Amino acid sequence: MDLNELQNAESWIFDLDNTLYPVSANLFDQIDHRMCSYIAEFLGLDLTVAHKIQKRYFREHGTSLKGMMDNHQMDPVPYLKFVHEIDLSVIKQDILLGDALSKLPGRKIVFTNSVAGYAEKVLERLGIAQYFEDIFDIVDANYIPKPEPTVYHQVVTRYGINPDKTVMVEDIVRNLRPAAD
Repeated sequence: MDLNELQNAESWIFDLDNTLYPVSANLFDQIDHRMCSYIAEFLGLDLTVAHKIQKRYFREHGTSLKGMMDNHQMDPVPYLKFVHEIDLSVIKQDILLGDALSKLPGRKIVFTNSVAGYAEKVLERLGIAQYFEDIFDIVDANYIPKPEPTVYHQVVTRYGINPDKTVMVEDIVRNLRPAAD
């Protein structure tokens, strides 16, 4: 998209983690550690082996959660609750981000592989929750993660989005390819 197309965007889809807040906040490091701990406990493994499984499932299934569900019939609800119980005190209000979001034309939606409750807390800490119409989370996606193309179609359908007039802001390149398609 060129600058003119950006100015005429009707919808803006934002990822949450490491996109709306800086990577330096290290929130995902906390989540990553809790995912590994949960997987170790669930499978009865030490942390080193659980970490390898966690990373393999992320690569092969899009999220560690999906790999655990597919391979070990794990219930996603307690897992998601556990992994998102983290210290958010490192997130500070971002006045500049709020100002930038307020100037963007069109609708703004968060599209995340995390859960809405966690996303809401992060948006509140950043002081930007008021700029977003909704949060489409992993539960809304029936636990199918980005970058699966079907979940992008769900977002487009649910919100009546015109993909040709939508901008997606995301920190993981592989999640942008299906969005462009």
